[in-house]
Amino acid sequence: MKKPSKLLLLLLIFAAPIAFGVTKSAKKVEAPVAAADAYKPTSLQLHRAELDALLAKPDQLLIIDLRRPDEVSSIGGFPVYLSIQADQLEKSLDLIPKERTIVTVSNHSGRSGKSADLLTGKGYKVAGYVGAQYYEAEGGTLTKVAIPAPKAKVPAEKHKH
Repeated sequence: MKKPSKLLLLLLIFAAPIAFGVTKSAKKVEAPVAAADAYKPTSLQLHRAELDALLAKPDQLLIIDLRRPDEVSSIGGFPVYLSIQADQLEKSLDLIPKERTIVTVSNHSGRSGKSADLLTGKGYKVAGYVGAQYYEAEGGTLTKVAIPAPKAKVPAEKHKH
């Protein structure tokens, strides 16, 4: 091989890892773009003052908390709510009264925003959605309920034959 060919070959060998590194970093740039394509609710995101005004009329309001029970107990929730997990909402529409104004709740508004849009599309009166942790960060008070300890099991009496 001639010297220029050897030089070109060496250059290609050393350039290959750099070329693959560029490809990997280009993929990393795509991730934030995918996050930007995340669902954006069309319903109104409520802030603390707006939710507090609705909470002042409890006979007209229905809060649907879409979180798991462990999320509600560890983070806190609202004194009265209907608990329906987000993946069960559409199957539970018969449980939701259409005459009440609805607010959907999740931790950071992701599930609640999507669910508010779903309910609006089904003809429910939806005031908006809220993230419980955002509500608390704005000075709102969440109710925390301690999970009771499991009851001690009483040993069964041995059967005599």
